[in-house]
Amino acid sequence: MKVACREEESQILERIYTSNKSELLAIYGRRRIGKTYLIREFFEKKAGIFFNVTGSKDGSYKKQIEHFTQRIGEIFLGGIQLKVGSNWDETFKLLTEAINKISKKKKVVLFFDELPWMATQKSKLLQTLDHYWNQYWSMDKRIKLIICGSSASWIIEKIINNKGGLHNRVTETIYLQPFTLAQTERYLALNKVKLNHKQMTEIYMVTGGVPYYLSKVEPGLSAAQIIEKLAFKPKALLLDEFDNLFSSLFEDSDAYIEIIKIIAKYRSGIGQESLFKLLKKTAKGNMGLIRLKALEDAGFIISFTPQFHKRRGIFYRVIDEYTLFYLYWIAPLKETQMSRALAQGYWKTLTQTPKWFSWAGYAFEAVCYKHLNQIRQALDLLPSAIPNAWRYIPKNKGKNATLGAQIDLLFDRQDGCITMCEIKYTSKAYTLDKQDAEILENKVKVFQQQTRTKKQIFIAMIVSDSIKENEYYQKLVSRVIHLSDFF
Repeated sequence: MKVACREEESQILERIYTSNKSELLAIYGRRRIGKTYLIREFFEKKAGIFFNVTGSKDGSYKKQIEHFTQRIGEIFLGGIQLKVGSNWDETFKLLTEAINKISKKKKVVLFFDELPWMATQKSKLLQTLDHYWNQYWSMDKRIKLIICGSSASWIIEKIINNKGGLHNRVTETIYLQPFTLAQTERYLALNKVKLNHKQMTEIYMVTGGVPYYLSKVEPGLSAAQIIEKLAFKPKALLLDEFDNLFSSLFEDSDAYIEIIKIIAKYRSGIGQESLFKLLKKTAKGNMGLIRLKALEDAGFIISFTPQFHKRRGIFYRVIDEYTLFYLYWIAPLKETQMSRALAQGYWKTLTQTPKWFSWAGYAFEAVCYKHLNQIRQALDLLPSAIPNAWRYIPKNKGKNATLGAQIDLLFDRQDGCITMCEIKYTSKAYTLDKQDAEILENKVKVFQQQTRTKKQIFIAMIVSDSIKENEYYQKLVSRVIHLSDFF
């Protein structure tokens, strides 16, 4: 069976289930992304035993073991109440004994959901898991162990890159990501939601393709109406989701929020050195690097090294659409307590303002960075074409100083060319006028001067609507990417 819009992941699960050997799958991805739904929907209807147990956030060592033991009795022994062990070794021994009592012809799927929450301090859960997998479960070809968690960094470090007993034992990994625009269209269609590509993109610029948020979209409403119901009503889902999201993923979540708030202020990204200057002393150094990696593993930010820069360094940029939306629109409301007195039509009114268009441009760039493969294909470029961004800020700002320039996206190609992409989000057809044409020509000129590249420069426009063909368009633009290319 295939879970809707998760065909590739379903193929992996089918291969694991039908294989004639034991399997260990690590699946991770941010909260609300559908990890639990995917595993349960796929395995619950299978003929074998599906043992699923979920860790409790902030649950005590004792409570985690009690819950685990209760599930053993419910799933393997018809609801019998078992004596609760005093440690994980005794608990996994109970599980192993229960597995050994069932038919040798039945496959056994062990789904440990939110394992990071189960692994409380000093519990020795991981060490015990190492032992039982290597000593017992991996020897049983019926067993398919699935380890899941929303804390991507924890799963990567403790399971996938484990240096102990689980080293090289993971047979498959699934990094469950948000839906693409194409998947979003298919998912909404299953829920009877029919919208054009422009309306759907506006919803994506708020939800970021997170399935749980999309599941709350109602049919028969416009994008503006949908967003208002999701975010600008009392007790709306997205109104308080941000704090819940970060507190569920990270200990000391305030420190992570501080970092992402700073990065979000810099549309084209901020360098690591500059970022650390703005952080509190306790958030710098190795701890700062750990938190940045955790934010990137969770899909909130990307790190990149700007191409052709004399000073390379690592830059960071927020790419999670909901985060950008929350920090730009909801956080200021909550700080002033205005969220308690929102009037109907609030969001629709905002969509007519310059501030909205500024945010929409930022959010649409984030959408583009999530769809680099689709853009590359639309440009007929090979996978070897390297995507990046570029900017130049002149040191001297006098009358005769060189103008600065920023390139939203470029593809460095191996055929002696560079495709420079200009991203434009507009409510109607975009017109490349004289002023914009001069800005584009300056970008090319400054780029060539500062990088000293000899490569041929092509200009591509990525537009949310359409583009009018005039003399400036004919002179400068070689390709146009429309919203339909993302779908």
